[in-house]
This record gives sequence, C-alpha cells and structure tokens, in this order.
Amino acid sequence: MKWEGNRQSDNVEDARQGGGRGGLPFGGGRSVGIGTIVVALVAGWIFGINPLTVLGLLSGGGSPVAVQQEPAGAPPADDPMARFVSTVLADTEDVWRDQFRQLGSTYREPKLRLFRGSEPTACGTGQSAMGPFYCPGDEKVYIDLSFYETMRTRLGAPGDFAQAYVIAHEVGHHVQHLMGITDRVDGARGRVSQAEQNALSVRLELQADCFAGVWAHHADASRQILESGDVEEALNAASQIGDDTLQRKSHGTVQPESFTHGSSAQRVAWFKKGLASGSVQQCNTFEARQL
Repeated sequence: MKWEGNRQSDNVEDARQGGGRGGLPFGGGRSVGIGTIVVALVAGWIFGINPLTVLGLLSGGGSPVAVQQEPAGAPPADDPMARFVSTVLADTEDVWRDQFRQLGSTYREPKLRLFRGSEPTACGTGQSAMGPFYCPGDEKVYIDLSFYETMRTRLGAPGDFAQAYVIAHEVGHHVQHLMGITDRVDGARGRVSQAEQNALSVRLELQADCFAGVWAHHADASRQILESGDVEEALNAASQIGDDTLQRKSHGTVQPESFTHGSSAQRVAWFKKGLASGSVQQCNTFEARQL
C-alpha cells in the first residue's frame, strides 16, 4: 500500500501512556468484575459478538455513558504505526467528506484513539482483547496497535492494506452512525427476537465492510494507493474474521444462527461490491434479498 508521504489526520489521540488502568467502570458509575470481562471476551471471540455489547447486557447498560478520559495529545512523529493509522484515517476523511458532499450533507470526522490495556469510552470500558471498535456515543474509533500483530500471527491476516481495511471498516460504522442507520437498527433490537437481532447485526457489519470497499475504490482512484497484492490482503482479512471461520477455529463447529458479523464469503463479497462500485447506494445490505 502506498501511504508514505500522504496527509496525516489531526484527529488521532494517543492515550497509550499509562494504559491498563486498574478499575473497570461501566455505565452509570457501576463497575464490572473481571469475571464479567472474561465472559464478554469469550462470547465475543466464539460468537462474533462485539464484547462491548455483551458488557452492556451483562451490566444492565446500553445507553451512552458519561466518561472521563485522560487528555491525549498527538502521537509521536517517529512512531511508524501511528503515522500509518493517521494517514489511513486522513484518507478516509478525504473520501467520506467528498461522498457526503455529493449526497448533499456534511461529513463530521471521527476521532481515532490509540490505547493500551483498557480505556474508558461512552460505550463502556474498552479492552485491548476486544480488537478495534467504534463507539457511536463519543464518535471515536478505538484501537490498540498490538491488534495488528494478532492479525498477523493468530488470525493469518498480514499486510498493511489488511490493517487499513480494519480502520476503514470501523470508520464505516461511523458513517452508519451519521446516516442514522445505527440508531434505526438499535431501535429495532428490543422489538424483535434474538435471531432477528443477530440478522440485523450481520447486515450492519456487512454494510460497514462494503463502505470500507467504497473508501478503497475512491482512495485508489484519487491517490493510487493500491499495490500488487493489496486487495488480496484485504479480502483475506475479511475472510479470516468471518463468523464461520472464527467459530470453526475456536471450537470446531459453526452455528449460523449465532452469526452477528456475517460469514467469510459474505464479508468478502460485500467488501468487493463496495470496491468495484465505489457507490454508497450499492451498500444497502438491509434491502438485499441475499447476502
């Protein structure tokens, strides 16, 4: 991926100093014991559920939480991985600013917060083991950069464009938030069965994959960022984090009724659809008859 020398975003917060705080506050001043954290992480890994969602259910939370985050400045200029994510974030800003303008709207840029260990968010306490996530409550993408090593060594998904895909997917959730899609899905959750909730979550995640493809399409058209093998890296990453692949690796069986992110084939297909079309309209997973 050609990224060196491109613009870096000013929206990156570096909270890595002093990471791994002792307390685990969650929702309304309540605290979550380490046992609950373990349950959440295991559920997230086996069933593909965002551990923040699990924590919210286990602690009775669910709505945005008032949090006190420590001040965080920009990452150091000599940190290559921080420069990489800052550059990718800037690229998503350029693409989505233009896409929203074409749709007659204004793009509000998210923050990206680097952390280690644990970090308070408006969605609960984030943990490094959760992997990258987006919190609509404070409009921030959170990532512990050690996740990229996990991608390479444990998930079998190496490569810089695979890493960029991860950021673009989380920014895709921010786009959904700005478009009101996330709120509509959340509003439906309490009125439908668990199976229907899972199905809605799958469509939400696959749309974020498609939006990541839309970003890649326009970024390459404008700045020629793609090199040989880059697309294959992203497709491999999408495949490795499909619900069926993760479940098969974790306990040898696949439970389609518990899918919340989509199968490997579905994730690959929707990323490819966004990449090929570059069209937000082509990413309407909620009206697609077949995913």
